[in-house]
Amino acid sequence: MSSVVVHYAELALKGRNRPWFINTLVRSMREALAGLDVIRVSPLMGRIGVELGPQADWAAIRERLSALPGIGNFARATHVAPDIDEIASGILAELHAAASLKPVTFRISARRADKRFPVPSPEIERIIGRRVQDATGWRVDLSHPELTIYVEILTSDAFFFFGKESGPGGLPVGTSGRVMSLLSGGIDSPVAAWRMIKRGCRAHFVHFHSHPILSRTSQDKARALVERLTRHQLRSRLYLVPFAPVQQRVVVNVPPALRVVVYRRLMVRIAQQIAFRAGAHALVTGDVVGQVASQTIDNLSVIDSVAAIPILRPLVGFDKEEITIEAQRLGTYDISVVPDEDCCRLFTPPHPATRTSIAAAQAAEADLDIDALVKSAIDAAVVEEFRFPMLRLAAPVERGERQ
Repeated sequence: MSSVVVHYAELALKGRNRPWFINTLVRSMREALAGLDVIRVSPLMGRIGVELGPQADWAAIRERLSALPGIGNFARATHVAPDIDEIASGILAELHAAASLKPVTFRISARRADKRFPVPSPEIERIIGRRVQDATGWRVDLSHPELTIYVEILTSDAFFFFGKESGPGGLPVGTSGRVMSLLSGGIDSPVAAWRMIKRGCRAHFVHFHSHPILSRTSQDKARALVERLTRHQLRSRLYLVPFAPVQQRVVVNVPPALRVVVYRRLMVRIAQQIAFRAGAHALVTGDVVGQVASQTIDNLSVIDSVAAIPILRPLVGFDKEEITIEAQRLGTYDISVVPDEDCCRLFTPPHPATRTSIAAAQAAEADLDIDALVKSAIDAAVVEEFRFPMLRLAAPVERGERQ
């Protein structure tokens, strides 16, 4: 089997913009499959074809394609001429060579991408099915077959394959613009970022830490999480922002009950300025309504009031169990539950307010030099670049920097 046939998810519904979406997915696939002896990735009729070289690593190819947004499903396939006899002969040869394929029941599932092919799909299934049945003695079962043999016929190509691998679905990364994701190191924020990546967003990340007052563990976790998420979008950027000096000023000037909301308002201001420089047009958080004191409707409204760009909360209606299941599936859960000392626990009062008003927050901030605090935090930030395969570089944040 020298090819892979890739079916995209909702791109088929994109009308006149469909070619742009497909070409973006093709470029992502080429980048993701680099170094795996892939000869060619090209759009075909209603699907994408991948031509494999003799040294192609199928296990690595399968792992990378299964992580790439925009892919609905894919299969390792054999490329043959669009001729029924050649298709049937190729299938029988593959079945004979594949000792592991020993089903009792089977079916043929045929699709004609080009309706000019003279034999309709049901007839293709009957002809090839009879050939397979005569050669193997297997029984046809159209409802619950142990093996489905897929046949796809295009204008000048045909493919057959046994079974399909699932992709993540969604939209190709980069088709929905850039977002800046606030990454805490907990369970929720990586899942929130993933859901936006799956919707075609390029996610960059901001992590607020309290080193040197606290250890570097939260930064190490943030790096590990970004590395894991970069498998899905191939390029990421992580901004590490020292937040302890900001918190120290808040402790001196803000009543204890309001500190958490003021912290969050300052985080939004800082992340927003970084987003402007990176060309991102929205912030993303892992907020869930009612989960902690800062995530009540009242407090979320007060936090949002300092934002000039949208704050997206893709998990806002989820419960913890749902988020945990998705984190486990995504592979971020084991990283997120590593114990650490993050800035959210530093200088946090025992009884934070749950129903803050904008007026109260503004009064609490009256003695803070907001602009100076935001500027100093951004000036002290460090940015790290991630690639897939994983390469990381560190450099200071530069003004006007985009990716």
